[in-house]
Amino acid sequence: MITAIVLFAAFLLALFYLPPLGWLVFVSLVAALAAWEWGGLMRLAGAGRILLGIALLVLCTGLALHEPAALGLGSDFADAAWRLGAFCYLPAAAFWLILVPIWLLRRWSLSNRILAVATGIVLLLPLWLALVQLRQAGPLTVLAIMAVVWLADIAAYFTGRSLGKHKLAPSISPGKTWEGAIGATVAVVIYGCLLATRLPSVVAGSFPLLAATLVALTAISILGDLFESLLKRQAGVKDSSSVLPGHGGLLDRIDSLTSTLPLVALVWLVTQR
Repeated sequence: MITAIVLFAAFLLALFYLPPLGWLVFVSLVAALAAWEWGGLMRLAGAGRILLGIALLVLCTGLALHEPAALGLGSDFADAAWRLGAFCYLPAAAFWLILVPIWLLRRWSLSNRILAVATGIVLLLPLWLALVQLRQAGPLTVLAIMAVVWLADIAAYFTGRSLGKHKLAPSISPGKTWEGAIGATVAVVIYGCLLATRLPSVVAGSFPLLAATLVALTAISILGDLFESLLKRQAGVKDSSSVLPGHGGLLDRIDSLTSTLPLVALVWLVTQR
């Protein structure tokens, strides 16, 4: 609980009070730490993991220098944001919506280092960009979007503990149940309906479309969780690292965000055009 309080306080301070450049630096450092943990899942040695974290940090810096307007550091945000967003979010959407379901069914392993690095980039670079770009919609918007994932996790946990009988993916994550997934979906739909007046009219104007979007978002968040669980099981580790006392690693806390935030950012950019 102490770790959670400190982390949440630090995140809120950064989200609400850092200037755009400070927020960019903060998110880039978070992405670099996540890349270091990803190296652990790839079974890299210490130097290799550090190099992977530095490489992602350099990549983020390069994109920031190339397209500063796309990150809120200049004028013409909309056009620049779409150019960079399409480059990052469309591959992420294809990865999560098409490739990951097949990956989970077939239990593929990341034995190829080049493929593993590429997968890490598809996971972490769009998340980095989404966190930076969505802040242009306001800190409260970022918090409300992230709350969808947190609410889904909490509802799934308590519903699964009290009602769970049917395993969702026993060979990947034995603790997850279909009842927990249904509980998460119901909670997210209720939450989304309560916030409907603040959502884009193209979504909020139709309850079936709103409900379908929220159900899809919940399913995608579960995919992100299951995907990391599979990789940790294949790597023979319980947590992605031990940098967060009592919580494991950073990837353990943002696994569902890697799948949801880029897709939300993609939809948001489309509605801005």
